[in-house]
Amino acid sequence: MEMTFSCDVGALVSDAETVERLARLHVRARRGGHVLLLRNASPELCDLLRFMGLACVLCVEPRRQAEQGEQRLGLEEERELLDPPVV
Repeated sequence: MEMTFSCDVGALVSDAETVERLARLHVRARRGGHVLLLRNASPELCDLLRFMGLACVLCVEPRRQAEQGEQRLGLEEERELLDPPVV
């Protein structure tokens, strides 16, 4: 069953090492039959992904402003409601 994992990358440094680690994480997710979604990517990180030719490979959700009272979260897992809880 394919699952989508959302990873908040807003606090990451926009450099080649970060892109390499995200690409490796993407490959591991795909090999497991899953999807990795990068959330809150900075404009600099998006530019670097485009420059390195990975913008069309990695799933990037553009950065958005947090709504009032909304808390920024880290790694989240999306799953179907009928899935059993992970222990």
